[in-house]
Amino acid sequence: MHVRVTKYKMKPEAIEEATAMLEKMKGQIMALPGMKQFINSINADGSGCVIAVNESREQATANEPASKGIWALYSDHLAVEPETQGFDVVVNWSN
Repeated sequence: MHVRVTKYKMKPEAIEEATAMLEKMKGQIMALPGMKQFINSINADGSGCVIAVNESREQATANEPASKGIWALYSDHLAVEPETQGFDVVVNWSN
């Protein structure tokens, strides 16, 4: 498995509208090839982080153009350009 971690900064006044947009895009995001899990977290100041768990690095890399397209839809709501890094999963525990 592979994760893409994207740090972003949303304009605080845009959080509610952006969250509503995100809910409408759930099907599109979860339909990306190899997408296993999607977590989006945000603080009141607009700082946030997306963790996208993918089946493989190859699938995550192949999804980059679609991911950039999705982020582009949020350009009016972002304070700064998102930064993404990829990591191979060593363990994946949950309760």
